[in-house]
Amino acid sequence: MKIKITGKELKITEAMNNYVERKLDRIDKYFEDSEVEVTLRTEKNEQIAEIYVTANGEKYRAVTEDKDMYASIDKDIDILEGQIRKSKTKKEKMMKEASIKTMETVDNPTTEISDEIIKTSYYEIKPMLPEDAVLKLKEKPSHNFLVFINVETGKVNAVHKLKDGKNYGLVEPEA
Repeated sequence: MKIKITGKELKITEAMNNYVERKLDRIDKYFEDSEVEVTLRTEKNEQIAEIYVTANGEKYRAVTEDKDMYASIDKDIDILEGQIRKSKTKKEKMMKEASIKTMETVDNPTTEISDEIIKTSYYEIKPMLPEDAVLKLKEKPSHNFLVFINVETGKVNAVHKLKDGKNYGLVEPEA
C-alpha cells in the first residue's frame, strides 16, 4: 500500500502519521496493491480528514469532520471499509449471477437493465444562499442540479434547471 499523507494548514505529527498508517491496515487487507491519499486539515473548530483509496481500478472516498482529528480518521476508515465490502459483495453477486444473466440475454436480446443505480458521484456540500447556488449552477452548464446547505434555514436544499432552460427550481424539505 502506498500512502501519501498531506496536511493543509496543519502540521502532520509523527503520532498522526503512525495512527493513519495503523488504521489503514484495515483497508489494506482487502487489496493486494492500492494507493491512498490522506488529507488532514482544520477549518474553524472542525478537524477534517479526507481519504481517497485507489485499488483495482476502483476509487473509494470518505470525508468527515469532527472536533477531534483521530475521531474523524476513524469515521473515514469505517466509511471506506463499508464501501469496499459493499463493492466486493456486489461484484461477487454479479459473478455468481453472470452465467444466468448471459443465458437470459441470449434468449431475449432486448432485455434492458433499468431502475438500478449505475453511477455514484461524490461532491462537497457548501453553505450558501439559493441565489448563489443558481449562480454556481450556471457556471457548470453540463450539470442539471446543485445540492447545498441553505444558509438561511440550515437545511439541505437543491436547485435544478427547469425544462424551459431559462428558470430554476428550488427543492426544500418541509419540516
